[in-house]
Amino acid sequence: MMRRKEVGIQGEKLAAEYLRGQGYHVRETNVRLRGGEIDIIAQQGDYLVFVEVRTRTGTDFGTPEESITYAKREKLISLALTYLQGIPSHSGLPSQWRIDVVAVELGQDKEASRINLIQNAVGG
Repeated sequence: MMRRKEVGIQGEKLAAEYLRGQGYHVRETNVRLRGGEIDIIAQQGDYLVFVEVRTRTGTDFGTPEESITYAKREKLISLALTYLQGIPSHSGLPSQWRIDVVAVELGQDKEASRINLIQNAVGG
């Protein structure tokens, strides 16, 4: 049985690989800001994409997608805006942005049994 932290780390690793395969350029991972952490910051075309990764090892407590509460959505928007306020130190980034969610379900072998990308999952 994987510990919660291990589940999260594995999910984020698999999500980053998946995003690269979908044409995203992963710029940063585990970005700590006042108020929380952004799992992945990527670029896709003309968009800066803030990615929240939700990982589960089973659906006893619902799907990974279902774990994004209203409060979590608000926090993600707040974190994205906090990051963007520091843009002078992040020059050359696209002006358009969005928040995507990558839902990962892990099988017994710690590999992804399902990965679902939801683009623009949280309105900004």
